[in-house]
Amino acid sequence: MENKKNLTTIIVGVCLAISLLFVGFFIYKGLKSLSDKDRVVTVKGLAEKEIKATQAFINIKVMFSGDLPQEIIAKTNNQVDAINLYLKGKGYKDSDIKIDQISVHDGKIYYEYDYDQKKRIKIDRYKTTRTISITTNNVEQANEMRNNIDLDLINKNLSSDLSCEFKFPELNSIKPALIAESTKNARLAGEQFANDSQSKLGKIKTASQGQISIAGRSYYNEEDVTSKAPKEPYLQKARVVSSIVFFLED
Repeated sequence: MENKKNLTTIIVGVCLAISLLFVGFFIYKGLKSLSDKDRVVTVKGLAEKEIKATQAFINIKVMFSGDLPQEIIAKTNNQVDAINLYLKGKGYKDSDIKIDQISVHDGKIYYEYDYDQKKRIKIDRYKTTRTISITTNNVEQANEMRNNIDLDLINKNLSSDLSCEFKFPELNSIKPALIAESTKNARLAGEQFANDSQSKLGKIKTASQGQISIAGRSYYNEEDVTSKAPKEPYLQKARVVSSIVFFLED
């Protein structure tokens, strides 16, 4: 009888010891898990891509002002016709040239007060504007083309306001690839840090995919002053920085 009691006591003791062992193990794992959650590394991944314009537009703006709308409308249309004739002579096709309808603005006043001269001065009541746009796929030569046209028009007494604009691919078409590359570069940076600290890179805790910033002569994001803008007007640089927090494991 006494032997049975001793055996029972031993079995209970062994079971209790095993239970305590398991409890201790799970407590250890839980504490370690909590500790591991505090071991993180924050890294940034950069991706940049140079974007070339697909088209260029040379805009020739013809403007006149006066008090007689019929007179300045006629002047505007005559100059536009003369410029169009010049462009045809230079080999530009009808499909390359777009001429907008004339715009007439009525300021409804004839005088403005000049605070420097302290007197009223006469101003023209009406202003007309008409724009000729030339489309070209030769984006690299567009500015030179604009300069040549400008000089020719000045020599022909057809001086106008010329500008050059560029059409770039939609950002949505390049954004997925940039984000994927920036995320990949962030992981590489995290793995390098983990190796240096004799750890392993774990799962992602949080991630922030930055917005695309653009730098170029025709567009510049002042918030992103670290990205060097291309000098050529037909080029832009798209840039994405992703910030990712990784867990570190032993």
